[in-house]
Amino acid sequence: MIGVIDYKAGNAPSVYNALKKIGARAELIRKAEELEGVQGIILPGVGSADATILSLESEGLLDAVEKKVIFEHMPFLGICVGLQILFEHSEEDDTPCLGWLPGRVLEFPETVRVPQIGYNEVRFTKDHPLVEGCGEADYYYFVNSYYAVPEEESMVLGRAEYGVEFCAMAAWKNIMATQFHMEKSGDSGLRMLRNFVRIAEEGIELC
Repeated sequence: MIGVIDYKAGNAPSVYNALKKIGARAELIRKAEELEGVQGIILPGVGSADATILSLESEGLLDAVEKKVIFEHMPFLGICVGLQILFEHSEEDDTPCLGWLPGRVLEFPETVRVPQIGYNEVRFTKDHPLVEGCGEADYYYFVNSYYAVPEEESMVLGRAEYGVEFCAMAAWKNIMATQFHMEKSGDSGLRMLRNFVRIAEEGIELC
């Protein structure tokens, strides 16, 4: 069972519907106690990092998700702002983030129009169960004005370019995240979503 965190600043229903489309067992999670029994957690995000964190805290979900991911090592997938808040700090409203991964989030340079909206090519930097069957690169749907800069290159799973080369995917142990919206990226995105479901339900070992 995959738990999709449903909070005020998220877009959980679209991710939930994508999971149902691929035949996955999924539930929308609105309370901490509903996390019991799930095998993997997806945190979708839209809007700002600050609003996302405040919303999770107000719903009493943040501590419960952190317990499952950091201490129980449950497979976790962050999407869009769900990637950005994993790092230590975001330039967006000078926001302290979760700090699960070392790094920061920066605004795109003034040389490009923000937000970036539309399909962009993502090049995968290494083999990983999340990108199994995806080839060396593919196109995914982005809506973002900020991008993550992980402190360690080993955390980068995919890169894209928009004014600068940036981290489009991150992966570290049980924590995985994409800057793009896989639920809006057609067959390519659904393939990756299936991979996450398989990782969670089959208990695939990650490193």
